[in-house]
Amino acid sequence: MSHSSTPSTPPPLWQNRVFQIVAFADLLQQLAIWTRNIALLFYVMEMTDNNPVAVSLLTMFEYLPIFIFSFIGGTFADRWNPKKTVIAGDTLSAVSIGVIVLCMMSGLWQAVFVATIVSAVVSQFSQPSSAILFKKHVPEEQVGLAVSITQGLMSLFVIVGPIIGTSIYTTLGIRYSLFMLIGLFLLAALIQLGLPSSERSADLARSTVVQDMVEGFRYVKRNRNLVVIAAIFTLLGLAVGIIQPLDVYILIERLGLNKENLQWFYAVSGIGMLLGGLLAAALSSRIQRFAKTVMFLGLFILAVSIVFEVLSRWVLVTASMRFFVGVTEAFLQIVLSTFMIKLVHADYVGRTNGILAPLTTGGVLIGSGAAGLLMSSTSLMTTFFISAALVAAAACISLQLSFPSGQNANELKTDAGLSKKESLPNV
Repeated sequence: MSHSSTPSTPPPLWQNRVFQIVAFADLLQQLAIWTRNIALLFYVMEMTDNNPVAVSLLTMFEYLPIFIFSFIGGTFADRWNPKKTVIAGDTLSAVSIGVIVLCMMSGLWQAVFVATIVSAVVSQFSQPSSAILFKKHVPEEQVGLAVSITQGLMSLFVIVGPIIGTSIYTTLGIRYSLFMLIGLFLLAALIQLGLPSSERSADLARSTVVQDMVEGFRYVKRNRNLVVIAAIFTLLGLAVGIIQPLDVYILIERLGLNKENLQWFYAVSGIGMLLGGLLAAALSSRIQRFAKTVMFLGLFILAVSIVFEVLSRWVLVTASMRFFVGVTEAFLQIVLSTFMIKLVHADYVGRTNGILAPLTTGGVLIGSGAAGLLMSSTSLMTTFFISAALVAAAACISLQLSFPSGQNANELKTDAGLSKKESLPNV
């Protein structure tokens, strides 16, 4: 007598041990990051009498390691045990802050800049490892919801992080704020001891680091979707970079408000990001069926919102556009992150992230550098129109994305891992 087998339904996401641990560790890390950002910002301003050069160095030291270590970190994340990598990352962050406290006690307050550098470098190794853990231990149909929730936590801290960080610093001061950071990072490392171990694949075990790097570039180059996403990331980075430094001029020139009101528009944008993350979580299963359409519409709405924001002379309309931009940005980020985790083979998650992530950051920095020149040589409105045009171009490019119908994209590898008789399909 034969029995028909039915596919088993995975347990709910919140019962997944890996998701529980990663999400809670992310919560602790976000609290630590915002405590660090605010404490170091205020401390450096106090020690330098509000020197703008010293303050800008904090931002530079946060972004620069993304260029230098993102691909290197992604390569090693693919080679190393992800559990050991995330634990080592948080432990190293705690130890580095402990050393900085000792330096401060000796009068070397400039050591606080090292905290930003070390934290940024470590994150380039540990962040891809978290994506690898989701790839290996979260059922494919639940990846979208998992990403939505973790991205939602980040959006939540955009709103409450500065408030919490300011409260901690004003209450405890710099030294005890740093002690709190040590505790948070060590607690995150301790919690992640409960993660399952996973060894690297036999292919990676036989290859060298340089070979892995070359294979990472080949993997991205030979997969059409990844090339399309690279173009989208670059255009979005440029578009955001062009208008981000000019937000304050929207208030001054278009709305006739004081620059101090900018914080409220950032808060509205943060609320939009949070709601966008919640909306993406609620619709995660449906989004993936129409990912290309969702991406195109999201980018198109973002372009239109940028145009309306600069045209508006009414506070309510401008605030509404900021809200929609926040919702759309969170929605797009979650769709793209889920898309990447699902379609990139587990052996290439770190390197793919290491190649694509700097494109956005580089675009932001180039756009920010060009923003002032564009505005001074043209106008505020023209500059925002250029940004909107870049987003619209990204929307058109997104239509080039294609989804495999037969083979599961999770199994796609480069031709280096295939026999000579096999060919590599496009992702």
